Amino acid sequence: MKKLLVVLLFLNILPIFAQERIFTTPDYEITDDEFDFFPDYSARGKYLTVKIAVAGPGDELYLWWGHIGIIVEDALTGEDLFFDWGVFSFDTENFFLDFAFGRLFYSCMVSPADYAMNRMIRENRDITLYTLDLPPDAKMELFLFAENNVRPENRNYLYHHFKDNCATRVRDIIDRAVGGSFKAQFGEAPGRFTFRQHGLRHTWFSPFWGWALSFLMGQDIDRNITVWDEMFLPSEIAMHCSDFRYTDASGVERQLVSKIEVLHKAVDRPAAAESPPKNWIGELILGLSIALVFGLLRLRVAGIIPETKHSGKLWYFKTAEGSRYMLGVTQAAAGLFFGFMGFLLFFMSFFTTHDYTYHNANLLFINPLLLAAVPLGFLAAFSKNSTKRQKADRLLGWLWTVIFLGGILSIIIRFFPAFYQQNQPAQAVVIPIAFVLSAVPLWVRRKS
Repeated sequence: MKKLLVVLLFLNILPIFAQERIFTTPDYEITDDEFDFFPDYSARGKYLTVKIAVAGPGDELYLWWGHIGIIVEDALTGEDLFFDWGVFSFDTENFFLDFAFGRLFYSCMVSPADYAMNRMIRENRDITLYTLDLPPDAKMELFLFAENNVRPENRNYLYHHFKDNCATRVRDIIDRAVGGSFKAQFGEAPGRFTFRQHGLRHTWFSPFWGWALSFLMGQDIDRNITVWDEMFLPSEIAMHCSDFRYTDASGVERQLVSKIEVLHKAVDRPAAAESPPKNWIGELILGLSIALVFGLLRLRVAGIIPETKHSGKLWYFKTAEGSRYMLGVTQAAAGLFFGFMGFLLFFMSFFTTHDYTYHNANLLFINPLLLAAVPLGFLAAFSKNSTKRQKADRLLGWLWTVIFLGGILSIIIRFFPAFYQQNQPAQAVVIPIAFVLSAVPLWVRRKS
């Protein structure tokens, strides 16, 4: 049994060291060639007004991060156009398969600005417009580039949540419109938070999704980032645009944003938190509470806590037999949930281009091995053969021991500089549960 424990623990440790490989998503860069083919249209550009439209969170999970696009108002033609680099469709061929493997393609589309703004107003989202003070030739250049982006041969791009999305595309266009001074100021400036912390800021109102998304993301998103990197979020672009000043090609100093217009304020919608919440405290309370329930069930099954009198509606579940059923079923449920999450993480880490899930120490203690608790839990609960029940119970104990030791290892490796993943919420939930269900308490009891 000890040899089996060592083998299982080794298989548990292997993934964290095996992910230095395969897939990378290249950063998107707007090259000079994409802009320099435009002629001088300064005379035409004086009729244009360029605005950045920033929307707050929406209802669906993929809208929690906000949205951004560029509005170009043309006084000569009377057209007001909204250029949007965040368009995708669930009806696209192989959409869900491509998404599963990290091959999600987004598109740049253009629509009437009124239509786009009214749609987001109906979705009850904050909408703020930032009018940009750009020279006429820069406005015309920006407009032509945006029009070039919506052509069928140019409109699609490989989406990346942090490196290449609707916000980073707008950020890069702003930078080129001001001669590169936007990135010059913010490209090396230290950011306020890490990618993970920004994610927690936008999911604070949904503890489950905040926990699940943070669990799936590896240690690479815990690195210190720059202000430039933080502008993968529309709200960060809005914040840094507002106070930005630059010198144009003719030597005139300009305030980038000349006017801010609040088009709509969302009603009863939670905004992103100013700072990331300390979620692991709540998770620790949850983990300890569940562990307490498991511990009481184990003690009653073992006869250490005596049965209650046969009274009350739930008296049966306070007997040793009823507690055995409850213990087996709840272990199967825990194995199903955490095993599924571990399988999902294992798949994303090794077989997809979701590179922000790589190098994830959570695989040490939440992994596909936990799916074995499903059949073992039902055997321990319902098998009429006492020998099979005892064997299933022992195997469950050793399985949870492997998980517990993997969790402890995930804490120990944090003392080494190469490991810096902020995965306390996952540890806080699973480690107390794994300890109570493991063979460790029984071993300690026998020794004492």
